[in-house]
Amino acid sequence: MAKETDTALRSQVLYCVYVRSHTKEGTFQALRRDLERIKSLGTDVIWLMPIHPVGEQRKKGSLGCPYAVRDYRAVNPAYGAMEDFRALVEEIHRLGMRCIIDIVYNHTAPDSWLAQNHPEWFHHDTGGAPVNRVADWSDVVDLDYSSRALWDYQIETLKQWAAIVDGFRCDAASMVPLEFWREARAACAQVKEGLLWLAESVYADFVRQLRAMGMPCWSDGELYQVFDVAYDYDIWPWYEKYLRGEISLPVYIEILRLQDGLYPENYVKLRCLENHDRPRIAGQVTDRGRLEQLTAFQMFQRGMALLYAGQEWANVHTPSLFEKETVDRETGTDLSPLLRRLAEIKKDEITARGSWELREEGGAVYARYRLGDRLLCGVFRLEGDGGRIAVELPDGKYPELLYGGIVEVSGGAVASGERPLIFEGTL
Repeated sequence: MAKETDTALRSQVLYCVYVRSHTKEGTFQALRRDLERIKSLGTDVIWLMPIHPVGEQRKKGSLGCPYAVRDYRAVNPAYGAMEDFRALVEEIHRLGMRCIIDIVYNHTAPDSWLAQNHPEWFHHDTGGAPVNRVADWSDVVDLDYSSRALWDYQIETLKQWAAIVDGFRCDAASMVPLEFWREARAACAQVKEGLLWLAESVYADFVRQLRAMGMPCWSDGELYQVFDVAYDYDIWPWYEKYLRGEISLPVYIEILRLQDGLYPENYVKLRCLENHDRPRIAGQVTDRGRLEQLTAFQMFQRGMALLYAGQEWANVHTPSLFEKETVDRETGTDLSPLLRRLAEIKKDEITARGSWELREEGGAVYARYRLGDRLLCGVFRLEGDGGRIAVELPDGKYPELLYGGIVEVSGGAVASGERPLIFEGTL
């Protein structure tokens, strides 16, 4: 792990916003009006997907993809002016939250300022034209970090943004030189201490694919040398297979247990059920009870929790990256009270500093944190009609923290409920 990484990040909630789709207006000013509601969900950090101007050349859809950046040092005029962005960040800070922005440093739009002014900083095909090395990313061209001048420009850009925001979510971080990230982090620390560095790490199959092509690609274990938090994509294929019924719940839980032993003791994973690149969980799990169980389990897991805007209303459609598709706030479902209470529970220091255990029994999952003689326990019925699952607390009655009521431990076990259960006690 990066030496500066604080496990307190495990107790925090990150809320992801795609400015274009978050409101009907799709602007910084409109988002600013929604900040108090976002804060009320227990949000600690707001992640803004790319805020920069979008390329026109070879763009996808009618509006283009925010990950095809035209100018790293400007903001998208469709969102507002730089003054509007600064006002947004100031309001985020006033409300006691932090703001991180998306940094897309593996590639740019073909008509980017860099491509026009420094074509030598890109990979080229045999004809000398800038090229992308991942076929599906047809609207971008790839940067070549063999140029020291490119490093200097990119780091100077990060330092400029570090004076305004509180950290960076680094797109395709696995494909940019690790030593670049190390140097960038050290340089930005001179501008502002305590910046948050989140890596979009990638699937293990993608790592192998790129390495087979002769391209360097960093594993999560390598990225943790520099970054504070990494994506959950190392185990995402098993999560998807579990949702599709292709593997059993015990296998999925065992994969989560394996993950917990692979990284340094103070590792921080980004836990989510959905994100802007993956299907909405409510589109895959239509039963409200199971959706609540999965949501509670995800928020209770060891790591920083991610909410993708619209998840609180159980949106079933992931907004297009290439068009204007506004988050639906009129679904008739509001998970906000549940998310609010889960966030409150997550902020207990035991979730940041406690040891972690996880097991499955009869379709229910028992998860617990231990710090000294304190236990914080969760029981989540993900399958079946329920049953009893062993816990470590003495027999007795314990307050249930999510919905109220009592959890009774008898014979060293509790009954899994139709709703998730979270309770605490002492050994």
